[in-house]
Amino acid sequence: MKYDFDHVTDRMGTDSMKWEVMENELPMWVADMDFKAAPEILEALKERLDHGIMGYPVIPDKWYDAYVNWWSDRHGFKMKKERLIFCTGVIPAVSAMIRELTKPGSNVIIQPPVYNCFFSIILGNGRLIKENPLIYKDGAYEMDLDDLDRKMSDPDTKLMLLCNPQNPSGRIWSKDELKAVGELAKKHGVTVVSDEIHCDLTEPGKGYTPFASASNACEAVGISCIAPTKTFNLAGLKTAAVYVSDPEKRARVTYAFDTDELSEPNSFAAVSAIAAFEKGADWLDELRAYISENRKTVESFLLNEIPQIKAVRGEATYLIWLDISGLKGDVSKFGTFLRSKTGLFLSPGSIFGEQGNNFLRLNIACPKSVLADGLSRLKNGAEEWRRSNL
Repeated sequence: MKYDFDHVTDRMGTDSMKWEVMENELPMWVADMDFKAAPEILEALKERLDHGIMGYPVIPDKWYDAYVNWWSDRHGFKMKKERLIFCTGVIPAVSAMIRELTKPGSNVIIQPPVYNCFFSIILGNGRLIKENPLIYKDGAYEMDLDDLDRKMSDPDTKLMLLCNPQNPSGRIWSKDELKAVGELAKKHGVTVVSDEIHCDLTEPGKGYTPFASASNACEAVGISCIAPTKTFNLAGLKTAAVYVSDPEKRARVTYAFDTDELSEPNSFAAVSAIAAFEKGADWLDELRAYISENRKTVESFLLNEIPQIKAVRGEATYLIWLDISGLKGDVSKFGTFLRSKTGLFLSPGSIFGEQGNNFLRLNIACPKSVLADGLSRLKNGAEEWRRSNL
């Protein structure tokens, strides 16, 4: 391999949210990779830094071209550059769009178990959560489209937050599933905001369908949130985009971003995105292969060493959704128990909705030696849990 993903970088003492833990703890929770960014990106950032003047930047044409070319080459979707809007992050963008496109007290649909920030930004903006829970069947998730139809029919519901690919399960929604969502949204006059930040982190050989490309209806009702940050581990640089086809929605979104000061880039926002999309393909392909091997390691380890814990089948993200319902006792307490006894810190499934009470989320974007340490701690914790629940 051209790139070294086995190297362990010490992140303690670097003001990392993920690594603000006790010395003996191993954080494998938040979606933050323990790999350095691609050297091609770091070189571009260094070149910008070496210039020495960090005045107010603008978004150059190359930024638009980088997005358009990447989505065309990688995902077969030819975006129109005038429909792209820069923003400083997906979650701030979603929050601003909730305020602009809905009224206080109105409903916003989500599909739990789902990204935990969806809950907080809906409630924090004075809107109500309308749940369309995913169906967990035979170890995988699917949409309940009949229920979605009913939820969208409520006249107080004008917005849906979609996770594509799905976090935390890693499910890649098919084109037919997305088309069905688009048709229902068009039928009921609902805007679909699709969070596609994990879209490039699919298993090798697996693609994803951009919501806006699934059908004419999807393009008309949809707003796509995209970014290089999750893919290339650049979250701290605050760089993202939304793609809005409908002219009226695009004008309102632009207004909302300007009002909330989300449209002003820092000195590295455009530089990092351009470098990622123009020069990061080889790095990403090796990363995906590495994460795929880590996923296989986890699945094999669980099957052979901790059969009571099962990995939900996922084809995207670097997160594994662990079904811990096979453990005895009150499994909702297992995550806390695991951290206290072994130092392994995973995301509790409950933060993704009550449908996640019997689950934990494991981040596998780390060197193989770190993953081995985490799996050993998980096994030790499960064994101690079993002894305590005899």
